[in-house]
Amino acid sequence: MKTVKFITLGCKVNQYDTQEIRERFLNAGIQEVDSKADVYVINSCTVTHKADSESLAAIRRSLRENPKAKIIVTGCFAELDRKKITALKGVRWIVKNKDKKKIPFGLPGWPENDSITFLHEGITFFKSHARAFLKIQDGCNNACSYCKVPLVRGRSISKPLAAIVQEAEQLAGNSYKEIVLTGVCLGSYGKDLKPHVTLVSVIDALEKIPGILRIRLSSIEAKDVTDELLQKMAQSQKLCRHLHLPLQSGDNHILKLMNRRYSREDYLRIIEKSKKIVPGVSITTDILVGFPGEEEQHFSNTLDLVKKIKPLRVHTFPYSKREGTRCALRGDVPIDPIEVRERMHTLVALAEHCSDEFCKEFVGMVCAVLIEGESKKRPGFWEGYTDNYILVFFPKKGNRDFSNILAPLRLSTLKNSFVISELA
Repeated sequence: MKTVKFITLGCKVNQYDTQEIRERFLNAGIQEVDSKADVYVINSCTVTHKADSESLAAIRRSLRENPKAKIIVTGCFAELDRKKITALKGVRWIVKNKDKKKIPFGLPGWPENDSITFLHEGITFFKSHARAFLKIQDGCNNACSYCKVPLVRGRSISKPLAAIVQEAEQLAGNSYKEIVLTGVCLGSYGKDLKPHVTLVSVIDALEKIPGILRIRLSSIEAKDVTDELLQKMAQSQKLCRHLHLPLQSGDNHILKLMNRRYSREDYLRIIEKSKKIVPGVSITTDILVGFPGEEEQHFSNTLDLVKKIKPLRVHTFPYSKREGTRCALRGDVPIDPIEVRERMHTLVALAEHCSDEFCKEFVGMVCAVLIEGESKKRPGFWEGYTDNYILVFFPKKGNRDFSNILAPLRLSTLKNSFVISELA
């Protein structure tokens, strides 16, 4: 039997794309392995220099593991860096994002399996995840000056609502209780469809599917958080009270250089409105540190805004020059890496403090926690999340299996931005 190994780098959208490719291989009777394989599918990322390096390293490891294997490289790094990949010698196919659906059976010279019949569209399960990501949108119409994603993913394209519902039904039928709606620019969903469909329309449709207990949104731009969406979150029994709203900077001058198209005041108003309409909502965010031109006062303004919004989590990352972006074409002078590292440390410390402050508000409460399975980080505990994305650990007692159970847990003890709980 032929074997295949998958290596995925980057975002939830990439993870979804790999799952879609995985199911085609499995449907053809090709066995997935985690070691030496006949075929390697490397789904690459190019959001930073580090992602580029990790993508190349994954290709090299695969070539070393089996020099005779068929190597397929796809994903965002494969879009504009084909020469760097072909220089490695041994890669069989380089597949653009728009052609991922051709893997493997639409590739020239792929043997034997041209007549495979697919029994379903999209995905039916999500390997190694208790929550299933469901991609409903791809591409981005924004033009942030530092970001390469629009260059490698193209313009926004939405999945038809009927296809989303069919896929969600397949996942619910396979016991997935939480669906995470995913896209490159989720808030753009439906704007390209005729007739027009909104993100709230998707949520409405998924709420009606038996077996789905939770619907969670992945990253969404603050400007796309509408009153309709907030009212839906406040009233719904299934839509999770969690908004991941990328901030990137809390300074208006830097936001303008980034071409983010909102001000710190705009962002703060949306946060305040969200917390007013949806009590208990958690905010998570992304912040880019060391953008060219970011001076100490600009960074201080970011810290000040973080203190005001009190996020549950902050994903911090340093600026990385991306060829072809407006920022790279301007030739902006980079900031001293030592200074960037110091700012990163300062921001991480503040983010941890804000996380603790948010979690403290829920200690003593009984919350529904979707237990995802046994914790790898804390042996002897189950691990899961509240609807507002607080990480919860629940001690194992007896032989009862709590995996994939939505359990009422009392949040009892706060420890380093996570909570120890007990069965209520």
